[in-house]
Parts: sequence; C-alpha cells; structure tokens
Amino acid sequence: MDDTPKPNPPTVSFTAMADGTREDYELLDRLEEEFAAGTADRVLAHLRELSGSLAGYQVDRLEHSLQTATRAWRDDADEEMVVAALLHDIDDLLAPHSHGELAALLLRPFVTERTHWIVRHHGLFQYYYYGHHVGGDRNARDRFRDHPWYQDAVDFCHRWDQCAFDPDYDSLPLEFFEPMVRRVFARKPFGLVGRGGFMITAPGRLDRPTDST
Repeated sequence: MDDTPKPNPPTVSFTAMADGTREDYELLDRLEEEFAAGTADRVLAHLRELSGSLAGYQVDRLEHSLQTATRAWRDDADEEMVVAALLHDIDDLLAPHSHGELAALLLRPFVTERTHWIVRHHGLFQYYYYGHHVGGDRNARDRFRDHPWYQDAVDFCHRWDQCAFDPDYDSLPLEFFEPMVRRVFARKPFGLVGRGGFMITAPGRLDRPTDST
C-alpha cells in the first residue's frame, strides 16, 4: 500500500471571479476540458439509473429509452437523432416536469438546432396522445404548426416515442448505442460554452439556425 501523500490539485488564486487572472482562467479551462472529456461516461451512468423508474407503465424509463432509440435506428434515422431518441427522457429523475428542456440543453452543444428543438418540445408533442384524457388540449402542439421542424417533432413522437412502451419489443441493449453516444459527445461543441453554461455563438459558424420558441 502506497502511503505517499498525494499532492493537492492546483487551484485558482481568487475567491471572487472579478479578481481572477489570465493564469487562473487558463488553469480552469484546462481542468474543465479534462472534466468534459468524461461527459459521455456520466451520461451513460445516469441513463442506467432510469432502470426501475416511473411506476405505472409496462416498461421502465430505461427500456422506454432503449426502445425509442431502437425504433429510430431501425427507421434509418441518423446517428445524432438515434442518440437524441436514447436520451430524450434522461432527465426524468431530476426534472419530471421539464425533462425535455433539460435533455435538450444536455445535447445542445453537440447536435444541430433541429435535433435540439425536437427534444426540447417532445413533451408538448407527446401531449397529443393523452391530453384530451386529462382535461387538456391535445392540439396544443399546433401553436408550432408553421415551424419548419413541426412535422419532424410529430414524426419523432408518432413513430418512435409514443409507441415505445411495449414490454414485448426486442429493444437493442445499451451497449449497442454506447459507441454512438461517445461519438456525439466527442464532437467539438457547435458554440463556445461560457463559464456558467450559457452559449456564446462561435465566430463564423453558420450551421446552427437561430432557435425558435
């Protein structure tokens, strides 16, 4: 057993961000880059925690996620959309009332704005299938009828999401999708992510259309 004391990790000199130096922020950038490299590992670990979650359905949230992704993959969706289908409900444990928004934020630096928009709004589009049974307006999604990705969100829910609660469906295992998750989260972010999580448009990037709410 090695009892040699481990050196303390490097830290910044400040206790208020306004007092930070260039060297401080270069240190933080390096450490955050190292931490970000493990994002896919943390995403996959959190996804596994969905096993056994959300009583009442005939499948748990992990099986629902695998089934949604499997349906997307078998429907020849591109890899980015398959990963989005896998992760669309990943934040159900932490944000059951706003899970779509959190899942979309998780994906946003690594996917197109179309994919981000579909994941962000999928809960509203799912409401079409049950809203009228709980006293709501099943057509609430129609506020976006003129949006260029309206039909894409309709298709996401109709073809992959709303039908992915079948305990007899032969879903592919998480290990099948793991390389896809790692490739998507290994992408260079589309925008610069400022300290605190806000998005800063990277100069010259024209491949992310402006988000429409």
